[in-house]
Amino acid sequence: MRVLVTGATGFVGTALVGALRERGDAVVALGRSTQRIRARLGTAVAPYSFDPAQGPAPAAAFAGVDAIVHLAGESVVGRWTAEKKRRIRDSRVAGTQRLIEGLLASGVRPASLVVASAIGYYGHDGSRGDEELDETSPPGHDFLAQTCVDWERAALGASEAGCSPCWLRIGLVLHPSGGALGSMLPAARWGLSGPLGSGRQWWSWIDREDLVRLILHAIDHRWTGAFDATSPQPVRQRTFARTLGRVLRRPAFVPVPAWTLRLALGEFAVELLGSKRVLPRRTEAEGFRFRRPHLEDALRAHFDPKRASDPNP
Repeated sequence: MRVLVTGATGFVGTALVGALRERGDAVVALGRSTQRIRARLGTAVAPYSFDPAQGPAPAAAFAGVDAIVHLAGESVVGRWTAEKKRRIRDSRVAGTQRLIEGLLASGVRPASLVVASAIGYYGHDGSRGDEELDETSPPGHDFLAQTCVDWERAALGASEAGCSPCWLRIGLVLHPSGGALGSMLPAARWGLSGPLGSGRQWWSWIDREDLVRLILHAIDHRWTGAFDATSPQPVRQRTFARTLGRVLRRPAFVPVPAWTLRLALGEFAVELLGSKRVLPRRTEAEGFRFRRPHLEDALRAHFDPKRASDPNP
């Protein structure tokens, strides 16, 4: 199989490319810098330059492609200035539109298109509290929710190429090399990973290995429509903090008041303080089995592998 990947040099993309190569698939990578692609992924990956601000993806990149995985997007982490929000939205909505324009120009008809979305789709309308959310739940109305709605809608343009997209609404991705967990580690190792705000908010997460496996599953089974890419065992944020502290053998009781997060991070703070209890009901119903559904097992697999259980090797 020949798979085209955007965001291939990112935190999830590098792991996905490694998994694709390991199982014998050919990989085409789209990114702003072909030099960076070669440096990060090696010469076995075919690199093509793609900057959505400059125009559609190059039609030549799609030659012989059987599946597309679209992961590219500006990180949402950080203070949301007007410029930051513009980059977040444009990288997802305009980026997807330009990718689809390149696909249509190529005349290629891939069997599968997997597009990264986010659980931000469900929003924080009045804080969703303990409400159970799944793939049938309506979207929210805040900035990130509406960005996700438009992001997913942009992928529908692929239907003109006879390809129905699959959206993976991804939660907090766990791996010590980056993502949410990587950003928490410095404080956690100093014993400063206590509850954020009340700590009662639900955090919906997924281990990076399971996310990569889920993407491969979606490609192979030609999934279409929305699927939640989160563990079936979301946890309250204070439980997350305590579990991480226990695995690292560090205290985790120093709270971070909500007002300090709002002062430091502005609008982005709601993504840490808001509650989204997401359950991957359709994902499991369609046959995917999580290898690391429990938070402590997932964390121990990275920090204390001798004590980690892996019931589904």
